[in-house]
Amino acid sequence: MVHDFHTHTFLSDGVLLPIELIRRAIVAGYQSIGITDHASASTMEFVIAAVRRDCELAQRYWGFRAVPGVELTHVPAAAVGHLAREARRAGAKLVIVHGETPVEPVEPGTNLAALRSPDVDLLAHPGYLTDEEAALAAANGIFLEITAKPGHSLANGHVAAVARKAGAAMLVNSDGHTPTDLLTAEYARRVAVGAGLSSEEADAVLRDRPLALLDRISAR
Repeated sequence: MVHDFHTHTFLSDGVLLPIELIRRAIVAGYQSIGITDHASASTMEFVIAAVRRDCELAQRYWGFRAVPGVELTHVPAAAVGHLAREARRAGAKLVIVHGETPVEPVEPGTNLAALRSPDVDLLAHPGYLTDEEAALAAANGIFLEITAKPGHSLANGHVAAVARKAGAAMLVNSDGHTPTDLLTAEYARRVAVGAGLSSEEADAVLRDRPLALLDRISAR
């Protein structure tokens, strides 16, 4: 069982059409996929509208759950809340924020801004997450990412430990940009256990947490 809520198409910096990414995910055994191209104020309305059309196509003809979303990326920290609201109004069913990964110059304060926003679902690769940030994630029901993406994954062990302490929910995602980035169930489990999760914790992160997020999306 594979659920992956963080992927990219050539509408930002991936290599596939949204519908081709969806098709490849189906063949790879996915149960659901979130398409969350990088965007900011300059591109998010176009990106969200385009992705929604292919997600609707996949649902109509293949009965497959593809969730149209967006990843707010390198935006000013003070603008995160406003842009998340705008993304939701533009039709994004899934709003994630590009967190303070250790390998990119994300503005400090981005994690906090994302975790204070009622319109954010997931903080991607949050890097050296603080106890305060993890507590906010738990209180506000925002998922924290354990990522399979090289570089971003350097802080996975730290994220898992701090999230566990705070009782915050985690998700394993690919942050995929190419077909070879798509997850398998075995590899997703390796990522989870490699971050320091026990077998029982990995089961929850890989099986239960995605269903909780899908239920939240369906209820909107």
